[in-house]
Amino acid sequence: MSTGRVACVIPAKNEETTIAATVAAARELPQVATVIVVDDGSSDGTAQHATAAGAIVVGHDRNRGKAAAIESGVNALGVLEQRDNLPEATAILLLDADLGESAAGAAPLIGPVVSGAAALTIGVLPAQTTDDGSPAGGHGIVLNTARRGIEELSGFSARAPLSGQRCITRRAFELASPLAAGFGIEVGMTIDVVRAGLTVQEIDVDLQHRATGNDLAGQLHRAKQLKDVTRALTARGLIGQTTGELRSHPTVSGLLDRLRGR
Repeated sequence: MSTGRVACVIPAKNEETTIAATVAAARELPQVATVIVVDDGSSDGTAQHATAAGAIVVGHDRNRGKAAAIESGVNALGVLEQRDNLPEATAILLLDADLGESAAGAAPLIGPVVSGAAALTIGVLPAQTTDDGSPAGGHGIVLNTARRGIEELSGFSARAPLSGQRCITRRAFELASPLAAGFGIEVGMTIDVVRAGLTVQEIDVDLQHRATGNDLAGQLHRAKQLKDVTRALTARGLIGQTTGELRSHPTVSGLLDRLRGR
């Protein structure tokens, strides 16, 4: 059984209400030695709250997106290890900033990676609700597109293809780099790791984070997700009939039109 240090990287934008609790919970997770928060162009007190909670904070002057934030976090980890002569973290835990205290539930993702049983673990979350208690919205278009694309391109059948709660070995992270842009990061990472011949496990975790509803803001969020997921799949070889069917879907085309401001 192999063991090693784990570094937690948390991309964050305008999460001052949840980031301190997320950091505090992450710091208590087994084998987590370092927590790095990447403040991705926030206009609130995200960075200050993260620092006060004990995180190392890396800042972007402007919003550069989730993938760029994670890459900045991992790059900063390498600088810290060299500067402070620290042993290299062999695994990276990726968590969303809005998990709050529930981030403590990410512990099951760590064991299989540090033991060598998996190169990548993906958290499968329970059904989420919006702030008013209603079920998370959406028509499942982005989820099903991601799931179908991953299976066609890699053969892996994913239950939670869009989950950002993940633990990955340093080697697997390097193989998946450069990361797919924006919200395509998870889909691209899964495909790249499976194609490299490494083991991926999906694990049920008790985590709660902010869910989007079916209002206009939620629809626009999913339209951005769809755009980035489609780009990640296309870059990895999913072309022709599948993407043609996706773009011609009436609900999809309506979402994309809204995203373009038509």
